Amino acid sequence: MGGVAPKATFAQTMKTVAWSFFGVRKGRDLERDAASLNPVHVVIAALIGVALFVTVLIVIVRSVVK
Repeated sequence: MGGVAPKATFAQTMKTVAWSFFGVRKGRDLERDAASLNPVHVVIAALIGVALFVTVLIVIVRSVVK
């Protein structure tokens, strides 16, 4: 494949990070992502994902404990 991969949007980065949390990425997708993802977007998306994950866990624990 020749040429430069188009840059991914922030929404595409969020989707990629979300799938990565579940560990269901394919090898060819990893190569494509490495060429198109913005590292800053990946870090921001990961922080948002972690914050959502922790929030959901806290809500679940509080609802079970009550």
